[in-house]
Amino acid sequence: MRDKVAVIYGNGAIGSEIALTFALHGAAVYLAGRTEAKLQQIHEKATSKGVHINTKLVDALDEKSVETHLNEIIKEKGKIDISFNTIGISQIGIQGKPLTDISPDNFLKPVSVYLRSHFITTKAALIHMIKNNNGVILMHVPNASRISPPFVGGMVPAWSALEGLCKSISTENGQHNVRSVCLLTTGIPETPLIDEVWEIHGKAHGMAFEEFHASMESGTHRNQLTTLKELSYGAVFAASDESTSISGTTLNLTAGMII
Repeated sequence: MRDKVAVIYGNGAIGSEIALTFALHGAAVYLAGRTEAKLQQIHEKATSKGVHINTKLVDALDEKSVETHLNEIIKEKGKIDISFNTIGISQIGIQGKPLTDISPDNFLKPVSVYLRSHFITTKAALIHMIKNNNGVILMHVPNASRISPPFVGGMVPAWSALEGLCKSISTENGQHNVRSVCLLTTGIPETPLIDEVWEIHGKAHGMAFEEFHASMESGTHRNQLTTLKELSYGAVFAASDESTSISGTTLNLTAGMII
């Protein structure tokens, strides 16, 4: 990762951990998010560990905001090697109900938000990566994109669309030495969003929070869900020069939940 320039979108638990892990592995990291307090926290945490993370308020749903930010990085570093969009949205009103009880707007919200944001950040990065004849686009989806459990609303179509976008990126840009890899995990317990999702699904399935969590763990071969550290180190490998043959596909980190 040394001398790599990485742009991470999203200042939540996943984006922050990815940014810190990349920085600790020697990458020049630019973390873009919409919450100044969270950006400041990860900047200070990185500093306490002896590394630096550049932070900037950027709306990953706004094409102009993303382009301006990337142009600033290009002006400073001359290239972008890695782009990883980790944004998330609240699942209240989206998950936890049968399809017949969800409004069209709530069903389509994750599709439009996730796909729009990933397309905007991907397109902006690709323009620079193609010029430099090098780059990696990383994405993250949970296991629901493959097993399609009940009561997840439009999230399965949204995540499936991201996997499709990953394939298209590689197909069109492999000749420019640009790769795309989708990191496939279970739900990650350390993330606050999963607490929200587990609570929603526990109620939908008539289970206590702890009972639903245990049922998710039992779906893996090791009875343990993917951790933030495992996702972060998987991302380091996927973005590194040691994985140049991996493109247009998923890196399976589900511990056997998906086989």
